[in-house]
Amino acid sequence: MAFESFHDFVEALDRAGELKRISQPVATELEITEIANREMKSPGGGKALLFEKPTVNGQVSPFPVAINTLGSHRRMAMSMGAESVDEVAAELGALMKAKPPTGFKEAIKLLSLALDLRHAKPKRVATGPCKEVIQLLNAPETRASAWPSAPDWRAGTNPNPPTLANLPILKCWPLDGGRFITLPCVVTRDPDTGERNLGMYRVQIYDSQSTGMHWQLQKVAARHGRRYYERGERMPVSIFLGGDPMFPFAATAPLPDGLDEFLLAGYLRKKSVELVRCETNDLEVPANADFVIEGYIDPVEPLREEGPFGDHTGYYTLPELYPVFHVTAITHRKKAVFPATIVGIPPMEDFYMGGASVRLFLPVFKMNFPEIVDIALPAEGVFHNLVFVSIKKTYPMQAYKIMHGLWGMGQMMFSKYIVVVDADVNVHDTSQVLFHLTANTDPMRDSILTRGPSDVLDHATNEVGVGGKMGLDATRKMPGEGFKRAWPPLIQMDPAIQASVSRLLHG
Repeated sequence: MAFESFHDFVEALDRAGELKRISQPVATELEITEIANREMKSPGGGKALLFEKPTVNGQVSPFPVAINTLGSHRRMAMSMGAESVDEVAAELGALMKAKPPTGFKEAIKLLSLALDLRHAKPKRVATGPCKEVIQLLNAPETRASAWPSAPDWRAGTNPNPPTLANLPILKCWPLDGGRFITLPCVVTRDPDTGERNLGMYRVQIYDSQSTGMHWQLQKVAARHGRRYYERGERMPVSIFLGGDPMFPFAATAPLPDGLDEFLLAGYLRKKSVELVRCETNDLEVPANADFVIEGYIDPVEPLREEGPFGDHTGYYTLPELYPVFHVTAITHRKKAVFPATIVGIPPMEDFYMGGASVRLFLPVFKMNFPEIVDIALPAEGVFHNLVFVSIKKTYPMQAYKIMHGLWGMGQMMFSKYIVVVDADVNVHDTSQVLFHLTANTDPMRDSILTRGPSDVLDHATNEVGVGGKMGLDATRKMPGEGFKRAWPPLIQMDPAIQASVSRLLHG
């Protein structure tokens, strides 16, 4: 189902018993993080939290903060209007199987077609709830002459310039370099092709009208930025928060390059995304967003130090130089809810979001590698540090084919450790995987070391963005793999005896 505002989703969570309301004032400086961290560490991810009176520098913000809204398997499914994420994945897989692809490029085209089958592409509308309150930096004359075809912006315009100061933006951890917007959907556009990208990159607040923009060097938005820098042109950027919960999920999903994230969001919410043009640039954002922060990055401006930031790795990301984003407008709903998240030592909310992405795109992996049975990214691996893969093994060295193949697919290139097991191993049971890893491998024979791109957040690599990788083949070995002994059977009780004993014990 489609949610027309973040408030609608929060209310749905409340009706389902998935929300805790906190009515007393709570500081956005560290206190919200401590409460949310305890909740996220609860069994199954705990509950979503709505802080009704978040304070900023001791003053109650006019906007409540919602956090951990996607931090459980049930809430992830609810955000998609389904009983489970597997249900949605099965439907997408069935659509893609209608015409099996003959190669990777054809698979990507088929994925785009499958997403577009149920719902039309995003559609443009004149205005929307995200423009109920409009704050502009420039004088009205400048704005009106620049965009003469835009709707009459004067109605409801806030006479004060846009400011980030009264938004309930969190300072998450004690050593953080400042406040960070942690659930931003960032819209950019390729200046050559016009293709847009929706990504999620943390945003550090420098002052009331400027921020850092932490897009890592392998990200699509960073590629867009490099072209603007090469052309010497100001880069328009817009950030939005809230609206349908499928927007932040789509922004983090590992979509193949060139696929529109709004197409995925429309597919998952079962309704086309309505897009409205921004006030001070020509980018488009969802009309039902709760907040929109418009601005630009100037290629002639020096990069600025961003960080530290307590990251999903469980460690602080140390300061690095990143572009500065300048705010030209802020628009929002009159009754907006500010969405946030925190990252740190797992499990956190992002574990459930990442797990849902793996489940949803498993059919895509299987189309390229039919032998794959299942994939899991255990919480201890903080996303791509550790990947478990089970396969139906039919020929020697097949596990190595899978390792190299996955390292060549999108964000899987960041995977530090890939463990391949047989089809009968449950990759979602870390204990079971570790048992087969230690039992079925000879480290000299069954491991491979290589090098490649790494997550820039990985503090353990010698160079930023470049590091080592290890693949471990924990499958049963075949003669063609140099194994010359008989492989012993796994200890298992006879099923008839198990049933007999169960009747004996339970009557």
